[in-house]
Amino acid sequence: MAQITYTLCALTALLCAGLLLRAYARTRFRLLLWSGLCFVGLTLNNLLLVLDRLVFPDVDLGLARLLVALASVLLLVVGMILEHDA
Repeated sequence: MAQITYTLCALTALLCAGLLLRAYARTRFRLLLWSGLCFVGLTLNNLLLVLDRLVFPDVDLGLARLLVALASVLLLVVGMILEHDA
């Protein structure tokens, strides 16, 4: 069951990233770009989770997952700050 859950989370984040980036390509609304980049990072985070839990159970990728999640959320926060100033 965990395999299905982790995979669906990664696919959902990838779908969100794709939709956000496609909307940015049409409208050029920069907050969509920042949100899309955040979801690209969250997709990578979910892929690292799949690798950590299912592919390499003996290797701890927890720190890498946390750093990717932090970078993703920081991208979104920076984007919101930059858009608020504009």
